[in-house]
Amino acid sequence: MLVSIENKPKRPAWLKAPAPVGDNYRDLKGLVERLRLHTVCESAACPNVGECWNHRTATFMILGNFCTRRCGFCNVQKGQPLEVDRDEPSRVAEACETLGLRYAVITSVNRDDQKDGGASLFAATIRAIRQRIPECKVEVLVPDFQGSREAMAMVMDAAPDVLNHNIETVPRLYKQVRLGARYERSLEMLEYAKSLRPEIPTKSGLMVGLGETKEEVLSVLADMRRSRVDIATIGQYLRPTLKHLPVLRFVPPEEFAEYRSAGRGLGFAHVESGPLVRSSYHAADAL
Repeated sequence: MLVSIENKPKRPAWLKAPAPVGDNYRDLKGLVERLRLHTVCESAACPNVGECWNHRTATFMILGNFCTRRCGFCNVQKGQPLEVDRDEPSRVAEACETLGLRYAVITSVNRDDQKDGGASLFAATIRAIRQRIPECKVEVLVPDFQGSREAMAMVMDAAPDVLNHNIETVPRLYKQVRLGARYERSLEMLEYAKSLRPEIPTKSGLMVGLGETKEEVLSVLADMRRSRVDIATIGQYLRPTLKHLPVLRFVPPEEFAEYRSAGRGLGFAHVESGPLVRSSYHAADAL
Protein backbone atom coordinates (compact mmCIF):
# COMPACT_ATOMS: atom_id res chain seq x y z
CA MET A 1 0.00 0.00 0.00
CA LEU A 2 3.01 2.32 0.24
CA VAL A 3 3.60 4.80 -2.58
CA SER A 4 6.95 6.45 -3.32
CA ILE A 5 7.07 10.20 -3.76
CA GLU A 6 7.92 9.67 -7.44
CA ASN A 7 4.80 7.53 -7.97
CA LYS A 8 2.46 9.64 -5.87
CA PRO A 9 -0.56 10.61 -8.00
CA LYS A 10 -0.97 14.35 -8.54
CA ARG A 11 -4.15 15.85 -7.13
CA PRO A 12 -6.27 16.90 -10.14
CA ALA A 13 -7.34 20.50 -10.64
CA TRP A 14 -11.04 19.57 -10.59
CA LEU A 15 -10.81 18.17 -7.05
CA LYS A 16 -11.43 21.37 -5.10
CA ALA A 17 -13.65 22.24 -2.13
CA PRO A 18 -14.68 25.63 -0.70
CA ALA A 19 -12.43 26.99 2.04
CA PRO A 20 -13.73 26.84 5.63
CA VAL A 21 -14.41 30.55 6.05
CA GLY A 22 -17.40 32.85 6.38
CA ASP A 23 -19.86 34.09 9.00
CA ASN A 24 -21.95 30.91 9.08
CA TYR A 25 -18.80 28.81 9.44
CA ARG A 26 -17.64 30.89 12.40
CA ASP A 27 -21.09 30.87 14.00
CA LEU A 28 -21.37 27.10 13.78
CA LYS A 29 -17.87 26.60 15.13
CA GLY A 30 -18.75 28.80 18.10
CA LEU A 31 -21.98 26.88 18.71
CA VAL A 32 -20.17 23.52 18.69
CA GLU A 33 -17.57 24.82 21.14
CA ARG A 34 -20.18 26.39 23.45
CA LEU A 35 -22.22 23.18 23.67
CA ARG A 36 -19.11 20.99 24.04
CA LEU A 37 -19.96 18.89 20.99
CA HIS A 38 -17.90 17.16 18.31
CA THR A 39 -18.49 16.98 14.58
CA VAL A 40 -17.13 14.41 12.15
CA CYS A 41 -16.65 17.39 9.81
CA GLU A 42 -13.71 18.62 11.90
CA SER A 43 -12.56 15.41 13.59
CA ALA A 44 -12.34 13.47 10.33
CA ALA A 45 -10.99 16.45 8.33
CA CYS A 46 -13.85 16.36 5.84
CA PRO A 47 -13.11 18.41 2.69
CA ASN A 48 -16.72 19.63 2.58
CA VAL A 49 -16.66 21.39 5.95
CA GLY A 50 -16.49 24.82 4.30
CA GLU A 51 -19.49 24.18 2.05
CA CYS A 52 -21.66 22.43 4.64
CA TRP A 53 -20.99 24.73 7.56
CA ASN A 54 -21.66 27.79 5.43
CA HIS A 55 -25.04 26.21 4.69
CA ARG A 56 -25.45 25.75 8.48
CA THR A 57 -25.38 21.96 8.36
CA ALA A 58 -23.06 19.63 10.27
CA THR A 59 -22.75 15.96 11.16
CA PHE A 60 -22.61 15.64 14.93
CA MET A 61 -20.35 12.97 16.39
CA ILE A 62 -21.52 11.57 19.71
CA LEU A 63 -19.80 9.33 22.28
CA GLY A 64 -16.69 11.49 22.51
CA ASN A 65 -13.76 12.23 20.26
CA PHE A 66 -11.60 9.12 20.80
CA CYS A 67 -12.16 5.96 18.77
CA THR A 68 -11.37 2.46 20.03
CA ARG A 69 -10.34 1.30 16.54
CA ARG A 70 -7.38 2.25 14.38
CA CYS A 71 -8.63 2.37 10.80
CA GLY A 72 -5.95 3.35 8.29
CA PHE A 73 -8.02 6.03 6.57
CA CYS A 74 -9.62 7.91 9.46
CA ASN A 75 -8.41 11.13 11.07
CA VAL A 76 -10.49 10.76 14.26
CA GLN A 77 -8.28 10.49 17.34
CA LYS A 78 -7.47 6.98 18.59
CA GLY A 79 -7.07 6.04 22.22
CA GLN A 80 -8.75 5.42 25.54
CA PRO A 81 -12.25 6.91 25.31
CA LEU A 82 -13.79 9.11 27.97
CA GLU A 83 -16.81 8.24 30.06
CA VAL A 84 -20.08 8.35 28.09
CA ASP A 85 -21.74 11.76 28.47
CA ARG A 86 -25.45 11.02 29.06
CA ASP A 87 -26.37 14.70 28.66
CA GLU A 88 -24.91 14.85 25.16
CA PRO A 89 -28.21 14.01 23.35
CA SER A 90 -29.93 17.08 24.80
CA ARG A 91 -27.06 19.34 23.71
CA VAL A 92 -27.11 17.88 20.20
CA ALA A 93 -30.85 18.55 20.06
CA GLU A 94 -30.25 22.14 21.22
CA ALA A 95 -27.67 22.63 18.47
CA CYS A 96 -30.05 21.25 15.84
CA GLU A 97 -32.78 23.62 17.02
CA THR A 98 -30.43 26.62 17.05
CA LEU A 99 -29.35 25.83 13.49
CA GLY A 100 -32.94 25.43 12.37
CA LEU A 101 -32.24 21.97 11.00
CA ARG A 102 -34.93 20.00 9.23
CA TYR A 103 -32.54 17.11 8.62
CA ALA A 104 -29.94 16.06 11.19
CA VAL A 105 -27.13 13.53 10.71
CA ILE A 106 -25.65 11.87 13.80
CA THR A 107 -22.62 9.60 13.83
CA SER A 108 -20.13 8.41 16.45
CA VAL A 109 -16.71 7.01 17.13
CA ASN A 110 -16.48 3.26 17.68
CA ARG A 111 -17.04 2.46 21.33
CA ASP A 112 -16.03 -1.17 21.63
CA ASP A 113 -15.51 -0.53 25.35
CA GLN A 114 -19.28 -0.24 25.82
CA LYS A 115 -21.47 -3.33 26.06
CA ASP A 116 -24.01 -1.85 23.63
CA GLY A 117 -21.38 -0.10 21.49
CA GLY A 118 -23.06 3.22 22.25
CA ALA A 119 -26.42 2.21 20.75
CA SER A 120 -28.36 3.54 23.75
CA LEU A 121 -26.91 7.04 23.19
CA PHE A 122 -27.86 6.93 19.51
CA ALA A 123 -31.42 6.07 20.54
CA ALA A 124 -31.46 8.82 23.17
CA THR A 125 -30.18 11.37 20.64
CA ILE A 126 -32.85 10.48 18.08
CA ARG A 127 -35.56 10.87 20.74
CA ALA A 128 -34.09 14.13 22.09
CA ILE A 129 -34.11 15.72 18.63
CA ARG A 130 -37.66 14.52 17.93
CA GLN A 131 -38.88 15.86 21.26
CA ARG A 132 -37.32 19.27 20.67
CA ILE A 133 -37.93 19.54 16.89
CA PRO A 134 -40.71 17.11 15.92
CA GLU A 135 -40.49 18.03 12.24
CA CYS A 136 -36.73 17.33 12.00
CA LYS A 137 -35.74 14.11 10.25
CA VAL A 138 -32.81 12.17 11.72
CA GLU A 139 -30.24 10.05 9.91
CA VAL A 140 -27.82 7.99 11.99
CA LEU A 141 -24.48 6.71 10.74
CA VAL A 142 -23.71 3.88 13.15
CA PRO A 143 -20.71 1.60 13.74
CA ASP A 144 -21.07 -2.18 13.44
CA PHE A 145 -21.66 -2.61 17.21
CA GLN A 146 -19.36 -5.66 16.91
CA GLY A 147 -22.27 -7.50 15.35
CA SER A 148 -24.64 -7.06 18.29
CA ARG A 149 -28.21 -7.48 17.08
CA GLU A 150 -29.48 -6.19 20.42
CA ALA A 151 -27.60 -2.92 19.88
CA MET A 152 -28.93 -2.50 16.35
CA ALA A 153 -32.46 -3.24 17.56
CA MET A 154 -32.07 -0.51 20.19
CA VAL A 155 -31.30 2.05 17.45
CA MET A 156 -34.05 0.88 15.12
CA ASP A 157 -36.58 0.96 17.94
CA ALA A 158 -35.98 4.72 18.12
CA ALA A 159 -37.06 4.87 14.44
CA PRO A 160 -34.42 6.98 12.67
CA ASP A 161 -35.50 8.28 9.28
CA VAL A 162 -32.40 6.69 7.69
CA LEU A 163 -30.04 4.01 9.07
CA ASN A 164 -26.54 4.36 7.63
CA HIS A 165 -23.59 2.04 8.14
CA ASN A 166 -20.61 2.32 5.83
CA ILE A 167 -18.94 -0.65 4.17
CA GLU A 168 -16.04 1.78 3.39
CA THR A 169 -13.96 -0.42 1.06
CA VAL A 170 -13.75 -3.70 -0.82
CA PRO A 171 -13.22 -6.98 1.12
CA ARG A 172 -9.63 -7.45 -0.09
CA LEU A 173 -8.51 -4.18 1.55
CA TYR A 174 -10.23 -4.56 4.91
CA LYS A 175 -7.10 -5.50 6.88
CA GLN A 176 -5.31 -2.32 5.78
CA VAL A 177 -8.25 0.07 5.64
CA ARG A 178 -10.80 -1.01 8.23
CA LEU A 179 -8.93 -2.71 11.05
CA GLY A 180 -11.24 -4.43 13.54
CA ALA A 181 -14.18 -4.61 11.14
CA ARG A 182 -15.45 -7.48 8.99
CA TYR A 183 -17.04 -7.09 5.58
CA GLU A 184 -19.62 -9.84 6.06
CA ARG A 185 -20.55 -8.55 9.51
CA SER A 186 -21.29 -5.07 8.16
CA LEU A 187 -23.52 -6.50 5.44
CA GLU A 188 -25.33 -8.64 8.01
CA MET A 189 -25.95 -5.64 10.26
CA LEU A 190 -27.42 -3.65 7.38
CA GLU A 191 -29.68 -6.53 6.40
CA TYR A 192 -30.75 -7.07 10.01
CA ALA A 193 -31.64 -3.39 10.42
CA LYS A 194 -33.81 -3.62 7.32
CA SER A 195 -35.53 -6.75 8.58
CA LEU A 196 -36.48 -4.95 11.81
CA ARG A 197 -38.00 -1.89 10.14
CA PRO A 198 -38.50 -2.49 6.39
CA GLU A 199 -40.03 0.98 5.97
CA ILE A 200 -36.84 2.76 7.12
CA PRO A 201 -34.31 3.36 4.29
CA THR A 202 -30.86 1.89 4.82
CA LYS A 203 -27.71 3.44 3.43
CA SER A 204 -24.03 2.59 3.01
CA GLY A 205 -20.94 4.13 1.48
CA LEU A 206 -17.62 3.40 -0.18
CA MET A 207 -14.32 5.22 -0.60
CA VAL A 208 -12.35 4.73 -3.80
CA GLY A 209 -8.73 5.43 -4.66
CA LEU A 210 -7.21 2.97 -2.17
CA GLY A 211 -6.22 0.32 -4.70
CA GLU A 212 -9.55 -1.32 -5.40
CA THR A 213 -10.55 -2.30 -8.94
CA LYS A 214 -13.69 -1.21 -10.76
CA GLU A 215 -14.92 -4.80 -10.71
CA GLU A 216 -14.50 -4.94 -6.92
CA VAL A 217 -16.52 -1.75 -6.46
CA LEU A 218 -19.33 -3.10 -8.61
CA SER A 219 -19.26 -6.37 -6.66
CA VAL A 220 -19.63 -4.49 -3.36
CA LEU A 221 -22.57 -2.50 -4.74
CA ALA A 222 -24.22 -5.78 -5.74
CA ASP A 223 -23.61 -7.19 -2.23
CA MET A 224 -25.15 -4.07 -0.70
CA ARG A 225 -28.28 -4.47 -2.80
CA ARG A 226 -28.53 -8.14 -1.83
CA SER A 227 -28.48 -6.90 1.78
CA ARG A 228 -31.41 -4.61 0.88
CA VAL A 229 -29.50 -1.32 1.12
CA ASP A 230 -31.54 1.51 -0.44
CA ILE A 231 -29.04 4.39 -0.73
CA ALA A 232 -25.36 4.26 -1.73
CA THR A 233 -22.62 6.89 -1.55
CA ILE A 234 -19.26 6.68 -3.34
CA GLY A 235 -16.49 9.23 -2.91
CA GLN A 236 -12.77 9.77 -3.40
CA TYR A 237 -10.51 8.87 -0.48
CA LEU A 238 -8.31 11.81 0.54
CA ARG A 239 -5.36 11.26 2.85
CA PRO A 240 -5.83 13.27 6.07
CA THR A 241 -2.12 13.20 7.09
CA LEU A 242 1.10 11.45 6.12
CA LYS A 243 0.41 8.90 8.89
CA HIS A 244 -2.62 7.61 7.01
CA LEU A 245 -2.94 5.33 4.00
CA PRO A 246 -1.80 6.94 0.75
CA VAL A 247 -4.07 7.77 -2.16
CA LEU A 248 -3.21 5.31 -4.92
CA ARG A 249 -5.44 6.85 -7.58
CA PHE A 250 -7.64 9.87 -8.15
CA VAL A 251 -10.79 8.46 -9.71
CA PRO A 252 -12.02 10.62 -12.63
CA PRO A 253 -15.57 12.07 -12.62
CA GLU A 254 -16.64 9.86 -15.52
CA GLU A 255 -15.90 6.73 -13.47
CA PHE A 256 -18.04 8.06 -10.64
CA ALA A 257 -20.79 8.55 -13.21
CA GLU A 258 -20.39 4.89 -14.22
CA TYR A 259 -20.83 3.80 -10.60
CA ARG A 260 -23.93 5.97 -10.30
CA SER A 261 -25.42 4.41 -13.40
CA ALA A 262 -24.50 0.88 -12.30
CA GLY A 263 -26.02 1.46 -8.87
CA ARG A 264 -29.28 2.62 -10.37
CA GLY A 265 -29.26 -0.44 -12.58
CA LEU A 266 -28.88 -2.62 -9.49
CA GLY A 267 -31.99 -1.07 -7.99
CA PHE A 268 -30.73 1.48 -5.46
CA ALA A 269 -33.32 4.16 -4.77
CA HIS A 270 -30.55 6.78 -4.81
CA VAL A 271 -26.82 6.81 -5.58
CA GLU A 272 -24.64 9.80 -4.67
CA SER A 273 -21.34 9.33 -6.51
CA GLY A 274 -18.61 11.91 -7.01
CA PRO A 275 -15.09 12.93 -5.93
CA LEU A 276 -16.18 14.95 -2.86
CA VAL A 277 -19.13 12.77 -1.86
CA ARG A 278 -19.15 11.66 1.77
CA SER A 279 -21.69 9.68 3.82
CA SER A 280 -23.69 12.69 4.91
CA TYR A 281 -23.05 14.89 1.85
CA HIS A 282 -26.43 16.16 0.58
CA ALA A 283 -28.02 13.51 2.80
CA ALA A 284 -31.46 15.13 2.83
CA ASP A 285 -31.56 15.04 -0.98
CA ALA A 286 -31.12 11.26 -0.94
CA LEU A 287 -34.12 10.79 1.36
